[in-house]
Amino acid sequence: MQKKRTAILISGRGSNMSSLIKAAQAPDFPAEISLVVSNRPDAAGLTVAKAAGVRTMVLNHREFADRIAFDASLDAHLRIESIDIVCLAGFMRLLTPWLVERWRNRMINVHPSLLPSFPGLDTHGRALEAGVRFHGCTVHFVRPEMDSGPIILQSAVPVQLDDTPDSLAARVLRQEHIIYPSALNLLAAGRLTVEDERVAIEGARMSAEVMVAPRV
Repeated sequence: MQKKRTAILISGRGSNMSSLIKAAQAPDFPAEISLVVSNRPDAAGLTVAKAAGVRTMVLNHREFADRIAFDASLDAHLRIESIDIVCLAGFMRLLTPWLVERWRNRMINVHPSLLPSFPGLDTHGRALEAGVRFHGCTVHFVRPEMDSGPIILQSAVPVQLDDTPDSLAARVLRQEHIIYPSALNLLAAGRLTVEDERVAIEGARMSAEVMVAPRV
């Protein structure tokens, strides 16, 4: 099996990065984590990736004149490394439409809400303020608009009456660590197709596309 060479982009500790690296260690996983790139030299995830034997690279965004220059350099490095798939894992930079389109349907992201609800930041606090019964996370293909793009997988978490943003975030994060590797598996195995900006999963029933987490 020819595994898909995958790069993970991070800006911080990279907990989702760790879940992807762990999943890719399985012999039958269709992707290999070939590169971890951070725009911050002090990102804690770099140390974690190195300890796991993954090649790392720092592209300090402060050393580039603008976003276009940064994205051009990033794209060049990804292509030099023969990367097939890009995963965003806490990468705290908006990518230019030029870069996103060059990696269309090969770049995925995980977001801590049930998109299209609560795009952007502070998703857990906003969910509690809105009084929703369910919150959760989404893995989606990246598009130029922030936190948009065809949805691959979602996991819903019941909201408890005594939840705080931190307690809710912790439960959602555990689900992120489940569905992100699952989504990468599907993409690397060639089981995803995008038609009219909706994702079809080969061999999957609708119930498998949305998972509801147990009350924990």
